[in-house]
Amino acid sequence: MDADKIKEGVRLILEGIGEDPEREGLVDTPDRIARMCEEIFAGLYTSPDPLLQCTFDGTAYGREMIVEKDITFYSVCEHHLLPFYGTAHVAYIPDGRVVGISKLARVVDLLAKRPRLQEGLTADIADALMRCLKPKGVIVMLTAEHTCMTMRGIKKPGTKTVTLAKRGICSGEPSLQEEFFRLIG
Repeated sequence: MDADKIKEGVRLILEGIGEDPEREGLVDTPDRIARMCEEIFAGLYTSPDPLLQCTFDGTAYGREMIVEKDITFYSVCEHHLLPFYGTAHVAYIPDGRVVGISKLARVVDLLAKRPRLQEGLTADIADALMRCLKPKGVIVMLTAEHTCMTMRGIKKPGTKTVTLAKRGICSGEPSLQEEFFRLIG
């Protein structure tokens, strides 16, 4: 990440809206924004795959659905560079190997730390689990509020967007989808 470019861009935005970037309250804003970008876009150049490499023999646990629900996430819409935030529910049906449950939340967090669309985030989480865990199936559901819709544009606070990705046997078996929705309910 190029902090100097970010700082210059912020200065230009401040000038563009008619502000004085040297005003007392704004003089450190370009630096603050550059540091913030490092934090909220930390997942840009990092693959989630290493997080999912440490698996355990799960044959003793059967092949039942494992669900981690209500994972809070924060991301930034690539269209307006405004936040969207909400919860993720992640489920998979192992095929002999399981992963530590904290890894599911870490994958959500890492992939959310990029400018993106919610639809892409949902798909990327499901694809990472399929690629690395090689489970029988995966279901990922995200519910989020987008500030690009709530504070600007149509201005509808409280509106939620729900996206769903189904992979493997979860995409074709209604009973598995019903089980997922029952478990997250």
